[in-house]
Amino acid sequence: MDRDGFWGLVEDARGAVDDTVADPDGVADALVKVLGGLEADGIAGFGVELARLQVESYRWDLWAAAYLINSGASEDGFDSFRGWLIAQGREVWEGALAEPDSLADVVDEDRPEGFEGFDGEAMLYVGSHAYKNMTGDEAAYWKAVEAEAPDTPDLPAGKEIDFDDEDDLETHLPRLAVLYGEA
Repeated sequence: MDRDGFWGLVEDARGAVDDTVADPDGVADALVKVLGGLEADGIAGFGVELARLQVESYRWDLWAAAYLINSGASEDGFDSFRGWLIAQGREVWEGALAEPDSLADVVDEDRPEGFEGFDGEAMLYVGSHAYKNMTGDEAAYWKAVEAEAPDTPDLPAGKEIDFDDEDDLETHLPRLAVLYGEA
């Protein structure tokens, strides 16, 4: 599956959800249904493209944005944040990769009580769920994806950002630092 096909499927799913910022799980549920209309190899192709996007976005500056926005971000938390980011669609995704500080235009700085972060973990598993629904064999999905997907590098790309250094965060992400930092 190519990138345009991937984003077309995401947009189809996004159309079924009123507020993708607050409801990435709704996007994930809709995407499982959309993927159910593909053949098994198409679903696996979607998974490969998702893995490529995860590798491309494994960057210090984007991780720093996730750290600020979510008041912290472990490695798993960063993965889930990037799932949330995919649920926001291609325009937001590409804008965030071009300039992570652009997320200040997307997220709401007023966190409701019980806020647990901008988390789209379910987006990371839509392919495996759709594949299992179709074939009954989730392991075959992961085997097909792993055969084609790039490996995640040991370290994020770009200049390392010290998440505990407010000045470093403010230098790289001034707008998000104002919204979410201690400054």
